[in-house]
This record gives sequence, structure tokens and C-alpha cells, in this order.
Amino acid sequence: MLEGINLTKCFGALAAVKDLSFKIEEREIVGLIGPNGAGKTTLFNLICGVYRPDSGRIKFLGHDITGLEPYKICRLGIARTHQIVRPFLNMTALENVVVSMLYGAGKSLSNARSEALGFLKFVGLEDKKDTLAQNLNLYERKSVEIARSLASNPKILLLDEVIAGLNPSEIVEAKKSIERIRDELGITVFWIEHVMKAIKGTVERVIVIQYGEKIAEGTFEEIINNKKVIDAYLGEKYMF
Repeated sequence: MLEGINLTKCFGALAAVKDLSFKIEEREIVGLIGPNGAGKTTLFNLICGVYRPDSGRIKFLGHDITGLEPYKICRLGIARTHQIVRPFLNMTALENVVVSMLYGAGKSLSNARSEALGFLKFVGLEDKKDTLAQNLNLYERKSVEIARSLASNPKILLLDEVIAGLNPSEIVEAKKSIERIRDELGITVFWIEHVMKAIKGTVERVIVIQYGEKIAEGTFEEIINNKKVIDAYLGEKYMF
């Protein structure tokens, strides 16, 4: 479904992504982990067109999308959340999602409001539809971010640390939402995460990168027992 082929992106002398290849199959939930500064968000930025790779190609549904403008990539069916959530603070939760429907999915204003309400309901925020984003807590803002991404009608959703900063009960609810995105909406998920307990039991595969290079790939159990991953990221004392 989504494929990166020998991707490299440098910022000056720093290779943020280096000769990195990956494949994401339809209806998978795939985790992407690695130390801070490993190149995870840079990879998402390459996929979404924020950056153009210095070399390598990106294919989506068999088509080369390398270097396309972000809005064109979004319209093709690739949506994302951001590590730092930035809703329109002076707009309501519902209005935030409506904006995504208008500009991400190209919907008309006459249809956008009712459909946007459906996405808010999906993430459990129907009762917050008229609340200004500035008055929402972190979990609610992240839920609005997910609803906005879903409103652009994606085929694959790129999640960037949606669990970070949440309490244990909120993490449980967020995991359920991510599973429902795949199981009920049929949307593939590619998910950057540091909270390993969050991806346990949710992802089919995990890709691990360090210094911009892929160092391991496999099931969750294979990854947490991989010596390279333990040395580079998890540490010997990491317990599950």
C-alpha cells in the first residue's frame, strides 16, 4: 500500500533518514519506534510531502508520490497527526473538524457539519462539539486531531505520538480508538510511539530506526528481544 525505497534526507551534514526502505500493507497497524532524533518524524514529513527526499522514492497504491505537494498527498488518501497538537484554539471542536473536511477532503460546507459531527462522535467527543479548543484538555485535543485527520477521508493514517502525555485510562481509550480506526473504518495505521506498553497487543509489526537507518523489523515480541534494539533503545532493564 505504502512503500519507501532507499529514502535519504540530509540537513547539512546530518543524515536524518539514511537509505531507509519500508512497506506498509493494507489494513495493518505498524509501529515505528526509535530513540529521540532517530528520524521518525522526518520520515513522516517525507511521506506527507513536507520534505522532498534527497534520494529514494515513495509509492502509494502503486503510484510514485515523491515530491508531491502535501495537499495533493492528503487528497490521495494519506493523513497524519502531529507530535505537538495545534488545533485552532478559538474555534470549537466541531469547527476544527469541519475545516479538515473542507480543505482536506474537499467537501462542501453544506455536508461538512453533519459528517464532521460523526467523526467527533467516533472519537468520543460529541458532547464537546461546541467547546472551544482552548478549553479542551490534552486528551480531548489529541482526539480532535485524530477526528480532523479522519475527516480528510484517508486510506492510511500516520499517527505521531498520540499517546504521549496521557494518563493510563486515557491510553487505554486511545488504543481502542486506534484499533477501531482499522477494524471499523478499514484505515491502515502507521504509528510513531515511545510508550511501548501502548503498542503491545495493538500492532502487527514494529519498525525500529536509529540515526535514520532501519535496524530491526518484526513482531512486538521479536523486537523487544532483539539485541540491537535493546542496546539502541530499550535498555536491558526494560520490562513489560
